[in-house]
Amino acid sequence: MLALTLFHSAIPLWEIALRSLIIFAAFVVVLRIAGKRELGQFTLTDLVLILLVANAVQPAMTGPDSSVAGGLVIIVTLFAANVLLSVLRLRWGPARKFLEGQPALLARDGRWDYASMRRQGIDEEEAMAALREHGVKDVVDTDLVMLEDDGTISVVPKEGGGLRRGQRRVRYVKH
Repeated sequence: MLALTLFHSAIPLWEIALRSLIIFAAFVVVLRIAGKRELGQFTLTDLVLILLVANAVQPAMTGPDSSVAGGLVIIVTLFAANVLLSVLRLRWGPARKFLEGQPALLARDGRWDYASMRRQGIDEEEAMAALREHGVKDVVDTDLVMLEDDGTISVVPKEGGGLRRGQRRVRYVKH
């Protein structure tokens, strides 16, 4: 008898799936708007925010349902939506552009683009730290500095025309 109650859903399973898809889509859009950042770059407050949001939206996905079947439908729906978005991103340019964004110019020919830096939420101090990580002392020594779509900062120094050997990519953390 217990097994039957575990799998009996209080609302139709298709409704749970639809609710989950709506929340998933909203979450993707909000994270995309929030800026360029990699998972490893989350700050403590980012982690707290994600945990609180996850806890807050859970009732919106399940409604009055607390069945195992409802939970399984949510899991399958979210994983399927994630796979579908991954395939869509790889095969359709507009989806990739929306989901990943585009690189942003931070400096060209040894000069900062302050308007672009403001739009990206990067100050000169943070950008200079990225230059130092690449072994470059000053922006005048660069051909190009870009905030990549994955949140890393790429630096092309003047003398080499490319990234120096052994330099690691710098990840940008927006505060």
